[in-house]
Amino acid sequence: MTGTATENVTGPAALPDVTAEITEVFGRYEQALREADVELLTELFWADPRCVRYGVADRQQGGAEIAAWRRANPGVPAGRTLSETVVLVTSPTTAVVSTLFGYPGTAAEGRQTQTWVRFAEGWKIVAAHVSEITP
Repeated sequence: MTGTATENVTGPAALPDVTAEITEVFGRYEQALREADVELLTELFWADPRCVRYGVADRQQGGAEIAAWRRANPGVPAGRTLSETVVLVTSPTTAVVSTLFGYPGTAAEGRQTQTWVRFAEGWKIVAAHVSEITP
């Protein structure tokens, strides 16, 4: 991940362990996305009917719909890059990751936001939003 900023609501060094954890799990998510690792991508989303994912031209409600969509759309085009990634930890169990993304040869700017919650089984995405704009 390049261009990553990390911050905690209560101060930049208040929860460094949590910031490190969420930065690592977000990195695993990005790697899985680039490698079309559907199993890991599905595992990282909360398997609950209240979980939501709004994509560029799609939307899913619930872990089952997200998993089905991911099986049909396993990865992203080659060359995906991230910039201006911000990891915002709001508590020991909640964080938001926002990033910009792009692909070689395209002018569109992608935007991605994920809300992560730590459950007993680990960090899970409970809400995600992906969009693109053409400058």
